[in-house]
Amino acid sequence: MLTHLNEKNMPKMVDVSNKDITKRIAIASGVITMSKDAYTAIKNNTAKKGPVLQTAVVAAVMGAKRTSDLIPMCHPLAINSVDIDIVDMQELLGFKLIAKVATQGKTGVEMEALSAVSVGLLTIYDMIKAIDKSMIISDIKLESKSGGKSGEYRREDGLHL
Repeated sequence: MLTHLNEKNMPKMVDVSNKDITKRIAIASGVITMSKDAYTAIKNNTAKKGPVLQTAVVAAVMGAKRTSDLIPMCHPLAINSVDIDIVDMQELLGFKLIAKVATQGKTGVEMEALSAVSVGLLTIYDMIKAIDKSMIISDIKLESKSGGKSGEYRREDGLHL
């Protein structure tokens, strides 16, 4: 049975009113790679639009908070925390953005973590595209989640946090 369709086969938001409130945490990550010039501009803080990585962190937090505005069937959640980390991947000429989102609620924060990663990486792209339009955003994925009826999930090939 499809959970997001009603008896008339029309879209609906799932009713979570009977679910238990539990602590829920989700961690997601993604990567952006670029040219040496773009990478150097970010590292040296010489991008014309300002501090790229710091702005990406703020954008990622905002992306987590606005997830239900972007994903049609996603419940608006009271997010308890969003923690963003950006790992320098010099060998790839890029960066890995990691988002950890937590709440206490009736539904999980996987979409919020994935949205945070996506918006953060898109912000990096936007801020440095004048130098390199061929940047590649890749490997956006859920690393782990906890809480709720389905319990724990940890990607086998994922981060070891």
